[in-house]
Amino acid sequence: MTAHLAQAAVAVPLLGAVLAFLLGRRNAGAYALAALGTLGGLVAAILLVAQQLTTPVAQHLVTVGSLPLGPALKAPLELRVTPTGALIAAVALFVATCVQMFARWYLFSDPRYRSFAATVSAFTAAMVLVVLSDDVLLTLVGWEVMAWCSYLLIGHESNQPGPRRAALKAFLVTRVADAPLVVGLAGLAMGARTTRISEIVTAWSTSNLDAHGTLRLVLLLGLVCGVLGKSAQLPFTDWLPDAMEGPTPASALIHAATMVAAGTVVLAQFLPLLAAEPTARLTLVIVAGATSVFAAVSAFAQVDIKRLLAWSTISQVGLMLLGLGALAPGEGADAALLHLVGHAFFKSLLFLLVGWLAVVVGSTLVTRMTGATRRLPKTFVPVTLALFTMAGLPPTVAFVSKDAMLENAVRSQSDGHVEGLVGFIMLALIIVGTAAYSARAWLILQHRTVLERRGERQVLTDSHTVRDVDIVEMLRSTPEVNEFGDEIDPIEEIEEDEVLPRPGVSVRLALWLLVLGGVFGGLLAFTPLFDIDTSHLNLAMMGASVLLIVATGLVVRIMSLGQLYGDAARRLPRHIPLAASRGFGVETLYRTLVTRPVLALARGVHRLDSGVDAAATRAPGALARAGKALDGVHGRRPATGLSWVIVGVVIASILGVTLW
Repeated sequence: MTAHLAQAAVAVPLLGAVLAFLLGRRNAGAYALAALGTLGGLVAAILLVAQQLTTPVAQHLVTVGSLPLGPALKAPLELRVTPTGALIAAVALFVATCVQMFARWYLFSDPRYRSFAATVSAFTAAMVLVVLSDDVLLTLVGWEVMAWCSYLLIGHESNQPGPRRAALKAFLVTRVADAPLVVGLAGLAMGARTTRISEIVTAWSTSNLDAHGTLRLVLLLGLVCGVLGKSAQLPFTDWLPDAMEGPTPASALIHAATMVAAGTVVLAQFLPLLAAEPTARLTLVIVAGATSVFAAVSAFAQVDIKRLLAWSTISQVGLMLLGLGALAPGEGADAALLHLVGHAFFKSLLFLLVGWLAVVVGSTLVTRMTGATRRLPKTFVPVTLALFTMAGLPPTVAFVSKDAMLENAVRSQSDGHVEGLVGFIMLALIIVGTAAYSARAWLILQHRTVLERRGERQVLTDSHTVRDVDIVEMLRSTPEVNEFGDEIDPIEEIEEDEVLPRPGVSVRLALWLLVLGGVFGGLLAFTPLFDIDTSHLNLAMMGASVLLIVATGLVVRIMSLGQLYGDAARRLPRHIPLAASRGFGVETLYRTLVTRPVLALARGVHRLDSGVDAAATRAPGALARAGKALDGVHGRRPATGLSWVIVGVVIASILGVTLW
C-alpha cells in the first residue's frame, strides 16, 4: 500500500501534466486535468503522512525496478518514505494545488495557459521525486526536470525580452552550479558501488572509504556547490530576483516549496557525511550565513514588493542551509526541514496575495502598492498574519523552527564546534534582518494614503469646530439639484467586492488554509513527523529573540514616520535602494569576470577555427600551384645525371645481395 501511494504521489501529477498538454484543447480542460493531477498526488501524500503518524518508520519502495549496470554499480532506483519526507511531499503538492487554482483566475484569458498548467504539474512531480528519492539517479532526474520547468515558467511570457532573458539567465547559472553536483554524486556513487543514497552514506561513513577524507571533502563540496546554485546563494544569487519576470503563480511555486528549497532536502539526505567533514560544514555556514544577511539587507532596500519577497526567499533558504551546517555531529536536520515547511506556507501565501493586490493596483512597485490592503480590506488579515509568520513571532511555525535552529547552534558551540558559534551569530543577524523587511512590507501595504489622512483630519477638525449644526443639518437634508433646479436621483453605493477583482471562493479558502498552516504549523514539532526536542525549551533565548524582533519592528516603524508611502527605506541614502534594485552590481561582476572572458575566448576560438578552415580550403589549390611551378623547373625527360645515379644504386644492390 505504501509503495503504491508513494508512486502515485509522483506519477499522478506527471500524468496530469501530460494529459493537460496533450488533451487540454481549452483552458478549462487543461486546468481540470492539471489540477486533478496535483490534487490526486496530494491525496496520496496525505495518506502517506497518515501512515507515518501511526508507524513512523522509513521504508524502501520499488519504482520501475533496478537498472542493469552490471556488478560494478548497483542502481535499484528506489524511493524512501520517511515521516518528514512524506510531510514535505504533501506540503509541496498542497502549495502546487493552490497555485493551480490561483493561476486559473490570474491567467484566465492567457492563450498559453495550457502549457503553464502542465508545466506546474510536471514541476511538482519532479520536486516530490527529489523529496522521496533514495537513488542519486532519480534525484538527478527530478533535479534536471525542475531546472527545465523553471526555465519554461519564468519565460512564460516569451514574447517579451525581459522574461526571455530572465529564464535564460536562471537556466545558465543553475547549470553552471550543477556541474560540480553531478560530479559529486557520481563520485560518491562510484565509491560506494551503488546509487542508493542510504547505502552511499553508510559506505562513506563506516567502510575503508572513510580513509579517503580528501576525496570525500571534494565530492561533498561539489554537492554543496550545486545546492548553492539551485538555492540562489552566493555567488549565484542574481538569477532569482530576475526570475520575478515570470507570472506571480510561477514565483509562488518556485520560491515556496520547490526548486530553491530542493537543495535543503538533498543536503539533509547526505547530512551524516556532511557532519563528518568540518571544512564542508564551515564552508556551508559561512556562505549561507553571508548570503542570508546580504539578502536581508537587499530585501529591505528594494523598491518593488515582489523583488523584496524574492530577496527574502534567498535569505530564508540561506537560513535553512545555515541550520544544517551549524548542527553538531549526530544531530538531525528536522529543525531546518520544519522551517522549509513553514516557508512553503507563508511565502506562497505572500506571493499569491501580492499577485492579487497587483491586479487591483496595477503594479508591484512600492509607489503603487502603498496602502493596497486598505483598498482591498479582505487581504489585510492574511497579509498581516503571513508577514508576522515570516518575521518569526510566536506562535507561528517560523518562531518554532528558528528557535530550534538556535538551540542546535548553541549545543554545537558548547561542544567546541566553530560552526556552531558562527551559525549562532549569523542566526541572530538574520532574525533582525527578517523582522526589518517584514515590518517594512507591512507598513507599506497598510499605509494610509494622503487623501485618506486629509479626509480624516478634516472630519476631526469639523467635529471640534462645528457647534451649531442647524444650518449643517438643513444643507444635508436638502436634495441636490442640477443646473435647471431639478432634483438629482441619489447614486446608489456600489459594494467594493463588486468592483475590485477577486478570485473565487475555493481560491480564497485555499489562501486561508495557507494562513492556518503558517500560524499553527509549529505544532508539527510536537508530532512524530519531526524529531525535535521540545521537552527542554530555553525560555530565556526564546524571549530574547521575541524582544529582538519587536525592537526591530519599532525601529522600522520610527523610520517610516513622516515618509512618503510609509516606506522606512526612504531614510536610506538614495543610492542604496538604486543599487539594491540592481542587485548591488552582481550582474556587472558576472559580466566582467565570466561573460566577457568567455565571449573573448569564444571569439578567439571562432577566429582560429575560421583560419584553419580557410587554410584547409586553400591548401589543395596552393599545392597544385606549387606542383606546376616545380614541374616547370625541369623538362619532361629525366636528367642524365639522375639516370646514372639510379643505375649505380641498382648495381650496388645486386652486388651486395650476391656477396652476402
